[in-house]
Amino acid sequence: MRAIALAVALSAVDTPSLPQVLERTAAYVATFARQLSGIVAEEHYAQTVHFPKGYPLTLDLERHMRSDLLLVKPRGARDWLQFRDVYEVDDRPVRDRDNRLVRLFLDPPDSTSAQVTAILEESARYNIGPLLRTVNTPLLPLQFLEAKNQGRFKFKRTSNAQPAEMTVESPAPPGRFRLTTEVWAVEYSERMANTIIRTNGLRDLPSRGRFWIEPDTGRVLMTELVMENRQVRGVITVNYQSEPLLGLLVPIEMRERYDKLRDQSVVDGYATYGRFRQFQVRVDEKLGPIKK
Repeated sequence: MRAIALAVALSAVDTPSLPQVLERTAAYVATFARQLSGIVAEEHYAQTVHFPKGYPLTLDLERHMRSDLLLVKPRGARDWLQFRDVYEVDDRPVRDRDNRLVRLFLDPPDSTSAQVTAILEESARYNIGPLLRTVNTPLLPLQFLEAKNQGRFKFKRTSNAQPAEMTVESPAPPGRFRLTTEVWAVEYSERMANTIIRTNGLRDLPSRGRFWIEPDTGRVLMTELVMENRQVRGVITVNYQSEPLLGLLVPIEMRERYDKLRDQSVVDGYATYGRFRQFQVRVDEKLGPIKK
């Protein structure tokens, strides 16, 4: 009986609490951002728009993009941003790419906030569909796990491991994880005003979803982001995989779906990531100073 009691006690000591796991995850995300800021990835991204019967547009839309995706932090900015440098759209090269890069990074706007806005808008320049959006980048949900942002959210460990259903057709099914002591599913919901994601009218749009986390290391294996109000429901899931050459877990695919509730149009997206490589110059040299 004593041996059994001792074994149970040791097991309880070895199991971390949720606050401990979140602290580890915050440290992991901070290190992850520093390491990935020197890396560029190639993104293959397909978007489709489906319209219901009777809609003024009778034909569905489709677009394919090839881009370089990189993590940047303009001088003075509070958060890291992902910049989507689109160089090919529907098999045609983007003509003004060099001019756009010069305007954004070598001759930036007069303020940090203006440069951040320009980067977000440029990254979303080739999105299609009746919904304007700048949230379709794979690393966005990781910001919620940063130490400075965790207090905005309510976190709860859950036994629900099934990701939200998607209709996106792709070569691989969504990631599936068996919840064990090695992988936790953690629900989150934003509970504070002035939410991280806002509508085009600058109204709050609270985020919720789940993270799949290794509790011992804080590493994030998968993210799910759900945004919903009376007009639209959006879901984005991202899977991560080890990249041996970098020694990091990196995003390998992103799935997204947006249901516009009023007109019943649907936007689907599927992106894959590969050819991860180091920058040839330092990030701060590439961005240049912000004008005062």
